[in-house]
Amino acid sequence: MGIHGGDIYRNRVKLDFSISVNPLGTPECIKEALHRAVAYSSVYPDIASERLKDAVSQALAVPAEYVLFGNGASELFMAVVHAVMPKKIVIPVPSFYGYEYAAKAAGSRIVFYTMRRENGFCLDESLAEELEQLLDREAGLLFLANPNNPVGNLLNKETICRLLRHCHDKGIYVVLDECFIDFCGSRYSMLSELDKMEASRHLVLVRAFTKSFAIPGVRLGYLVCKDRRLCMKIAGQLPEWNLSVFAQKAGILCAGQTAFLQATQRYVKKEREFLQEGLRRRGLRVFPSAANFIMVSSGAPIYEKLLEQGILIRDCSNFRGLGKGDYRIAVRSREENEALLEHLS
Repeated sequence: MGIHGGDIYRNRVKLDFSISVNPLGTPECIKEALHRAVAYSSVYPDIASERLKDAVSQALAVPAEYVLFGNGASELFMAVVHAVMPKKIVIPVPSFYGYEYAAKAAGSRIVFYTMRRENGFCLDESLAEELEQLLDREAGLLFLANPNNPVGNLLNKETICRLLRHCHDKGIYVVLDECFIDFCGSRYSMLSELDKMEASRHLVLVRAFTKSFAIPGVRLGYLVCKDRRLCMKIAGQLPEWNLSVFAQKAGILCAGQTAFLQATQRYVKKEREFLQEGLRRRGLRVFPSAANFIMVSSGAPIYEKLLEQGILIRDCSNFRGLGKGDYRIAVRSREENEALLEHLS
């Protein structure tokens, strides 16, 4: 078992519930853009990604100089930690392994704050004070995710703002992973707070088109940061020509797909509720989620049993803070969700 989902290369898989991409699939216009990009394979991509930067900055209503692009969000996490080079990085867990991977690459000391199962692994106001004790002058970076992966729960803005103000006072940068925010709605994003809070100078928002538009094979992420000095340092850690012509052509179209994302939010909400109820009826503990995936706990070896039937889910036993019997299940189409529930029966 690897550290990420989606390992269809070493398993015989008919239905993949281990990766959490849009169940509506890739929009046709983006598929067509990828096909058209073949004609540009013989030329270098735009090293400055100007058209893509303009499209995304307009869609987000932020200045273009706030935006940087990466070959997926993972490349950006790596670039941020190498730009900051913090002595200590704080990571609440369970959470995405990519933060730890990037922190190790920078040689930083990693301090994990373990969220509580009885609290639904939720970092609320009552736990923020505990976390702040770890965020001292030695700390240089805090990783947060909203919604969190693999649990799917949302941080409220009051908690994020509190932690951000604390980090600003201590000179700590906050990397906020919003890669799944498109499935929840823009009102939950900290994007709207960028120009309202002085403390947002220490905020780095990281997002990706990967999940929202079902293009993990294309690799396209971006960050938003209003600290121009930090942006330049991060850009200096990124390879030249890190975005292919395919990523740039697809991203320009992704930036304008507002109606598609609204339809996605409605569809995912409906299917998530259907799947949650079905999982509960089959005796699994279901954790609250606002994302396009659900975390469950079971005393039965459902990963192995489902894989025998060609269905792959994410075994979460190797997440820090989780253990045997914890699983993440993606929200798929109604037909696929019904097939999963039928096999679980």
